[in-house]
Amino acid sequence: MSKFRKKGNKATPAISTASLPDIVFMLLFFFMTVTTMKEIDLKIVIKKPQATEVKKLENKSLVKYVNIGPPIAKFRKMYGSESIIQLNDQFAKVRDIAPWVNAERQKMDASNRSKMTTALKVNKETKMGIVTDVKQELRKVKALKITYIADKTTKNNF
Repeated sequence: MSKFRKKGNKATPAISTASLPDIVFMLLFFFMTVTTMKEIDLKIVIKKPQATEVKKLENKSLVKYVNIGPPIAKFRKMYGSESIIQLNDQFAKVRDIAPWVNAERQKMDASNRSKMTTALKVNKETKMGIVTDVKQELRKVKALKITYIADKTTKNNF
């Protein structure tokens, strides 16, 4: 006689779902903390130029963007169709660049202020006059680290 009896008809127990809400909330908090919201609404049209030598920016928190291009359709009556400057969410003149750079530097940590890079995101059909004026103004406030934003081109495009 055997002491152990085989129970063939016994069903497997149900999986406990008691910890499921904890897992869902943990995932929710994770995505809430790591997700960044769109910071700036572009009010201008940017068709980026093509470039063969493109490098990815390493520390995007140190990059401040100057957008230059024609305004989108809803702002054309007010500003015309010529290229204008957009700093953060506002249209600006060339004279507004120096105070903007100084304000952006003040928002940064003191150790990172010298590492600030100004990225020029310029529409490919914009005349170089406005870009030169912007660069001159950046030079006056010692914002000498400048990069241009472009799309990588394939070799077949040239």
